[in-house]
Amino acid sequence: MTSPGEPVGVPGPEPGWVVEPMRLDRDLEGIVAVDKASFTNPWTREMYEWEARNSDVARIFVLRSPDGCVAGYCAGWLIFDELHINNLAVTPEWRRRGLGAFLVRTVLGLAAGEGAARATLEVRASNLSARRLYEALGFVQAGVRRGYYTNPPEDALILWLERLPGGPPGLGETDVA
Repeated sequence: MTSPGEPVGVPGPEPGWVVEPMRLDRDLEGIVAVDKASFTNPWTREMYEWEARNSDVARIFVLRSPDGCVAGYCAGWLIFDELHINNLAVTPEWRRRGLGAFLVRTVLGLAAGEGAARATLEVRASNLSARRLYEALGFVQAGVRRGYYTNPPEDALILWLERLPGGPPGLGETDVA
């Protein structure tokens, strides 16, 4: 199963790069490999498989390299008018090239196309590179979840983007001419 709506792949910043919905039969192993290379507490294969097969709110997109491999992914939930980004990662060898920003911008645009008005996520307080990425995309800190992460224990910063580019007005906002 892939994400609802089956959007066409979105071309990347360089020729051959694309963001597209995950195909379970083709992309699951690549997503799990990216997760293991990126996190101290990665999700399991079974967790991603359950999300893809059983959740009507799950949205999982892959960042595909020019050779067709999964170089990154973004997994989230689209709940009413909010996108909750659960996991985002790019393989270490492809980081710091603008691909993470391309992936997030693309997913935010696709979510807006499905009616999302705003987005949220949690990030480790110590993950400065991820925090810089999200702040550059307009996310702002709205709170802290104490002891949210384990292995190692750490607080999570709760970030919100109150209005998605190209999306409907965010909570409490209206378009006024």
